[in-house]
Amino acid sequence: MKNLIIQEAGTEVYKFIKQYTDLSNGKALVLSTTTKFNIDNQPDNTYRYVINLKRINDIRRINKFFESVNSKLPDEGIFIDCAETYKLRKQRILKKYPLVFNYIYYFFDWVFKRLFPKLFFTKKIYFAMTAGRNRVISKAETLGRLYSCGFEVIDEAFVNGHFYFTARKIKDPSFDYNPTYGPIVRLKRIGKHGKIIKVYKMRTMHAYSEYIQGYVFDKNKLEEGGKFKNDFRVTTVGRIMRKFWIDELPMIVNILKGEMKIVGVRPLSQHYFNLYSKEMQEERIKHKPGLIPPFYADMPRSFEEIEDSEKRYLEEYKKHPFRTDFRYFWLAWYSIIFRKARSK
Repeated sequence: MKNLIIQEAGTEVYKFIKQYTDLSNGKALVLSTTTKFNIDNQPDNTYRYVINLKRINDIRRINKFFESVNSKLPDEGIFIDCAETYKLRKQRILKKYPLVFNYIYYFFDWVFKRLFPKLFFTKKIYFAMTAGRNRVISKAETLGRLYSCGFEVIDEAFVNGHFYFTARKIKDPSFDYNPTYGPIVRLKRIGKHGKIIKVYKMRTMHAYSEYIQGYVFDKNKLEEGGKFKNDFRVTTVGRIMRKFWIDELPMIVNILKGEMKIVGVRPLSQHYFNLYSKEMQEERIKHKPGLIPPFYADMPRSFEEIEDSEKRYLEEYKKHPFRTDFRYFWLAWYSIIFRKARSK
């Protein structure tokens, strides 16, 4: 087995695999495949480790493949595979071709491989021409798909131009048939009375990023302003849109639907909501969330200061709703224009 893995993927990959698997007890299934048929065709309740040496970029339906692996593994079972992320692909292309020509090639590759699959009018053309092979995928999407399919990532490494991951089965797949993939996304957020609302935003993160919020928090924690440090989920275009609030304009739809208001505490994901104290959780869900948060009036620097800022706003709002929102609205714009407050 060792020699076959080294012959197929190299010595460094074998070393990565050996850290979390036992290849000598007959409980390891080692494959080099891009089809879930070769997974489904295996006996149930037999293997504790599933190792695939082919990159997931060439799998037509990645989630279905991951779901099949999940069904063959016991709880705590280990799955190892790899991907060529878009950054690794860019490095490979720029290195492969002469200067100038490499950037021209990369531009057209970016348009066809990254833009076409995400647009409604070109998505079908892209998959008809490629059958989903050699697709471009980000690190965030790779990890997010794993989490959506019932795995947690316990290790990752860049080896021989590929992104390798070791994942542990922790539950059954979520079978999400409507992942946020296009330019407009609907994100699950906590609304008034604890109701889950779908908040509209322009996409600023890679697909499936919502599934790895806890993973990013565990790895990077929070920086000043309550944002995640070194958040690899945010795209380059996304950072620009966040800087000028372009990504938040679709929330006007939520305001028109009566789910949000102009000024108020921000609608939070379940993970971020859970970081708040029980007292603040209960206070928050008494009110509609808002598009313009008290954050931009007070400019807090830590999560604790954010919580205090929101608490002060909510206490004032209960006494004088209109006056409080009017005051916070103009304080926020003052910070934006004169204090150069920006989202990240």
